[in-house]
Amino acid sequence: MKKKNLVNPGLESLRAELKRVRYRQRYHSVVRSTIYILLTVAAVAVLVATLLLPVLRIYGSSMTPSLSEGDIVVSVKDMDFDRGDIISFYYNNKILVKRVIAFEGEWVNLDEEGNVYVNGQLLEEPYLTEKAFGECDIKLPYQVPDGRVFVIGDHRATSVDSRSSTVGCVFEEQIVGRILYRVWPLGCFGPVE
Repeated sequence: MKKKNLVNPGLESLRAELKRVRYRQRYHSVVRSTIYILLTVAAVAVLVATLLLPVLRIYGSSMTPSLSEGDIVVSVKDMDFDRGDIISFYYNNKILVKRVIAFEGEWVNLDEEGNVYVNGQLLEEPYLTEKAFGECDIKLPYQVPDGRVFVIGDHRATSVDSRSSTVGCVFEEQIVGRILYRVWPLGCFGPVE
């Protein structure tokens, strides 16, 4: 006579239920861990984007041809910039983007054709396609006050910048950062000159 393997049907269903419960617990644990990791990464990304590498969208045409309306750029919170660098700064609850022309104590002068002179030397500006005197209501030559920088947009005919007493020179505390890269549109991806 053959011996039958008798398995308690209640024990098998109990084992199956236990296996299902353990799987469910592991699944929920993995989902919770994944959500916590994603939230942490998102929070770190927001902090980096806000505190170290602000991402900005360009509005207006004051920086054409270097930057166009709709471009998305990345800046770095850095006070180490040179003449000719493009910076972003706060002005009346907005962020403006202009090019650094002169530093504190330096003398700025413009002629009728739009040539810029710093301390009596003609400034070489290979980034411009056309020069213009633009909107200027300051008395020239102009000495940049302490703790400030003199900025001008690349589209000189339309840019409102340090040549206007409305904007004036930029305090160091107003500066958001130096523009480094254009990330949009993708066809223009790369460093900003």
